[in-house]
Amino acid sequence: MDGHEDGCAGEGLLTRRLGILAAALALAIAGTAGAAHASDDGPEVGAGSCHLVKFCVSAGAGDETGGEGQADGSQSGSGSRDNHLKCAYIKIEPKPPAEHPAWKDQDPEKYDMYFMSCSDGGQNNPDGFIIVPEGQPPAPQVESQELAQRAIDSMTLLGPDIASPRAAGKYTVGVPMWMWVNQSATTYGPNTASATAGGVTVTATAKVSKIVWTMGDGTSVTCNGPGTPYTASEGVAPSPTCGHLYSTTSAGAGGGTFAVTATSTWTIDWQGGGAAGQLTEVRQSNVQAAVGEVQVVR
Repeated sequence: MDGHEDGCAGEGLLTRRLGILAAALALAIAGTAGAAHASDDGPEVGAGSCHLVKFCVSAGAGDETGGEGQADGSQSGSGSRDNHLKCAYIKIEPKPPAEHPAWKDQDPEKYDMYFMSCSDGGQNNPDGFIIVPEGQPPAPQVESQELAQRAIDSMTLLGPDIASPRAAGKYTVGVPMWMWVNQSATTYGPNTASATAGGVTVTATAKVSKIVWTMGDGTSVTCNGPGTPYTASEGVAPSPTCGHLYSTTSAGAGGGTFAVTATSTWTIDWQGGGAAGQLTEVRQSNVQAAVGEVQVVR
């Protein structure tokens, strides 16, 4: 809306939500407060005011450019990496009675009530009542997935902590190599963190779901766990969980070693703000592996 419309004939989604607002507020209020007149049929448009069923929302309430009835700075855009959640706030004046459930046991003498209407331009259209200290504008609403990403960013997720192959190790053609990683909260998980904004808290838990090893000889190995540490008692047996067998030496590779890359996929489950979901992050680590041949002396 352009901020110059008369009355409160809102457009599209906001208009429908005003109707929902009127019905919701009517449920728990016994008498009429602050309305010139009201009907049981829903909102009635008057010059300069919105007469809801039991009390009024000022004209311009749906004006996202800052019309009357919207707190200064109340419009905000915040969202995930792909979407932006835009919210408008309708201040409820006069305030509904203290017994109205939307107050959530807060004192109307100390708090203001707003109706929040948000959209990301798609299917994500949250709305509801917001209670804030009297005289303060509503805090910008943040999409739950954005809070999940903030929680993930605070975890400092790293690439695999490679235990084997070792940069100083010597490996042999035809002898199974065992690959494994050390496990910690930042290199393998689980790792849990939370982020809070606008009264919403989202908690995310991250754990590595797989590691893809690029061996430097043109092959790759996918391991769904951290791998099994090698012990001398295993002899030349292959790893039961994560291993590779080189068929050529690294003599012809750059620096005489194979460049091994371990790429971990972190799977992050999150929930909060009435939503839940799953995200992924990818991290890498590198190591050089020297592979030679056993020389037989006769």
